[in-house]
Amino acid sequence: MGILGKIFTWWDGATIGTMLWSARKGVHVGTDAQGNKYYRGKKPHPDGRERRWVIYNGANDASRVPAEWHGWLHGSFDDVPESHLPPARIWEVDYTPNATGTAAAYRPAGALEMGGRRARATGDYEAWSPES
Repeated sequence: MGILGKIFTWWDGATIGTMLWSARKGVHVGTDAQGNKYYRGKKPHPDGRERRWVIYNGANDASRVPAEWHGWLHGSFDDVPESHLPPARIWEVDYTPNATGTAAAYRPAGALEMGGRRARATGDYEAWSPES
């Protein structure tokens, strides 16, 4: 994407204006494994809360924020997550992006994209009737 794309598009990463505003009004506090950068405001919000935000590395997709950073963004704890993360568990898997709306999205057998044919009822279902 060229310089014009960075100026005018917001859906594929931060615009130049957002990056400049973040550098001027915020303090970089950390980066996650995917390269997303997290900031806190230099001045408190008028209601007294600290302003916190993320600049995505790539597409703007909220599902790309790991759980520990999500907690920090929403003020669940004050310290950055790296200071009190538990060790990774052997059963934890790597992040996979949200596939909704893509060719990789889950489509059950009865979905229109899969032909729209559902399996026939097997007789184990009895419809409710108010007279019964």
